[in-house]
Amino acid sequence: MNGWIILDKPLGLGSTQAVGAVKRVCREAGLGKVKVGHGGTLDPLATGVLPIALGEATKLCGRMLDASKIYDFTVKFGTQTDGLDAEGEVVATSDVRPTLAEVEAVLPRFTGPIEQVPPAFSAIKIDGQRAYDLARKGEAVEMKARSVTIYSLRHAGLDPASTAAPEEWTPDQVRDDEGGDALQEITLTAHVSKGTYIRSLARDIAHAVGTVGHVTMLRRTKAGPFDLEQAISLDKLNAFGQGAAQSEVFLPLEAGLVDIPALNLSPEAAGAIRQGRVWTGGCTDDGLYWGRDSDMRPVALIEALAGTLKVVRGFNL
Repeated sequence: MNGWIILDKPLGLGSTQAVGAVKRVCREAGLGKVKVGHGGTLDPLATGVLPIALGEATKLCGRMLDASKIYDFTVKFGTQTDGLDAEGEVVATSDVRPTLAEVEAVLPRFTGPIEQVPPAFSAIKIDGQRAYDLARKGEAVEMKARSVTIYSLRHAGLDPASTAAPEEWTPDQVRDDEGGDALQEITLTAHVSKGTYIRSLARDIAHAVGTVGHVTMLRRTKAGPFDLEQAISLDKLNAFGQGAAQSEVFLPLEAGLVDIPALNLSPEAAGAIRQGRVWTGGCTDDGLYWGRDSDMRPVALIEALAGTLKVVRGFNL
């Protein structure tokens, strides 16, 4: 078992629990002990794409953690909680509700490289302790700003090239009972770099329009090369443990490498690279590749530089 299970993580399940579920299902399927890891934490209150690596694919977890992600999220205006989510205790309120035009006007401020202060309820370590542990004890937690990149930020469901408003909003999204267009909440889509906290992004958008807010829905729709079309439900995962076909739940290791060009290796080059040796005489442009042998099996992540091929991460397949 060397590859990926892409789980559509349900609400309430933690990432560590999801990894445990995959280990259990693998045992039930008669696969024995399998090395398992995940490619990017999702909070229990978040749903969506959680890449889970098995066997040799776990060597790519670090790369998956560094990959960009896409999220849909709903910001509810008028209340801010200590955790910046629906479970936290209310710490600030405001009667101000922004219009759609006001929200649209501030979104460009949060696109591109930005500085962001993470939530106090986060896994960031402060003096060796998790910030959320300190916050839960009632201790004051000073979070330092960090640089992140927001590649795009728009209304959920809108084409990225479109500037038109959605054709209709749900009743909870727009309140017009007073003859205005004040938003109770709005759902956005953000494509972000590693290290970005959507809860902080929601807080800052609310502040920018003169109110407060928190996240009531967070769904990851893409992580690195994986999206919801490849994701399976927890029920489908459990069915694998009861005898469902492996092809129904499992993606090969190279599915996590589709954003890197493949490099066909000669038998001699493949043999040298499997032994960790630098191969000279490679005729390709400089850059990162994944090398494959004549049977199309992944051999290693390879860095090409000045005619040489050097192993970045080898696969024992």
